[in-house]
Amino acid sequence: MEIHVGCGSGVETATKLELREMGIDAPCINGRFIFEGGGDEIVKCNLLLRTADRVQVRLAKFPASTFDELFEGVKEVNWADIIPRDAAIIVNAKSVKSKLTAVSSIQSVSKKAIVESLKKKYATLPETGAAVRIEINLFQDEVSVLLDTSGDGLHKRGYRDLVWQAPIRETLAAAIIKLSVWAPDRALIDAFCGSGTIPIEAAMSALNIPAGYFRKFAFEDLSLVERGLLEKRRREAEEKIERDKKLRVSGFDINPKAIKLAMHHAKNIGLEKYIHFETKDMRGISSRYKYGVIISNPPYGERLMEERELRELYKDFGKLYRSMDGWSLYTITAYPDFERCFGKKADGNRKMYNAGIECRLYRYLGPKPKAASDCDSERL
Repeated sequence: MEIHVGCGSGVETATKLELREMGIDAPCINGRFIFEGGGDEIVKCNLLLRTADRVQVRLAKFPASTFDELFEGVKEVNWADIIPRDAAIIVNAKSVKSKLTAVSSIQSVSKKAIVESLKKKYATLPETGAAVRIEINLFQDEVSVLLDTSGDGLHKRGYRDLVWQAPIRETLAAAIIKLSVWAPDRALIDAFCGSGTIPIEAAMSALNIPAGYFRKFAFEDLSLVERGLLEKRRREAEEKIERDKKLRVSGFDINPKAIKLAMHHAKNIGLEKYIHFETKDMRGISSRYKYGVIISNPPYGERLMEERELRELYKDFGKLYRSMDGWSLYTITAYPDFERCFGKKADGNRKMYNAGIECRLYRYLGPKPKAASDCDSERL
């Protein structure tokens, strides 16, 4: 099968690294990594990838410049061999540089074709079962029929059941951690932890807890994957979880309600003993560790703060960083004047999107630890 792994803009490098660690070396085309694989790759990509948004399988590819051609091409897929009789069929469509431009009509015609194909085997189609999402992509009059194997977006790990203000998506948090110099033997601080996503993602990674360990996937209701394969891979992943590892991961926030929520989310997946959460203003944070990494998603000024307050906050954030000699820092913000307010030019930055807002991830590198003991000998 041709497998498509999608990820957010700016996250591609992190997803590529993850895929390589799984033994998959694939090109990235418009935010999608495309490679050949089978049921095992579908399971592992959904279960293990921390930075990917969705895993799809391309079922067909054909030219179509008329709705009749689209209908016949979609109908040719052996849908009854893939999706169950009671599937709730959801069709989405995209069209770029193609003669067929009416997205709603593309969706309607494609669904009719799927139904006609299924009626060859089934007399009735109640659509009372699990949702099956199909994407019809047209580019230059060529159609790709993609079947979603993930279900809910892969950022939904299963631990964040309550919403806080301006949360960072789990996949983006995981990507920033992946792209950083942080390692599990170093201290990590999130100075604006909100509902706890960055510390939780760091702890999950450090302990080798799979990103999808606590959730369900769409492929479980399809016939693309051998029955029992997911449970087999879950058991293998369980054996690799390092629950005895000691971490120095901390999350701070000025709002006690945020900290209460962060602790609740950590407890949802059994991480409460691995992460230190505390109600504290960023300006009061300090550490006895000689080396560590700050990874934060501070306020951007989007609805949450006035610009004057924001500039003062970033100025004080810069003071905090400069007071922690030996530490590195990664922070994502949409505020264009961040570096000037922070008081230091970044060693590098990259464009990313958080909740559809164009941001920059700024990187400030501290010195490399001289020895493992430098990380281990001191206390927070």
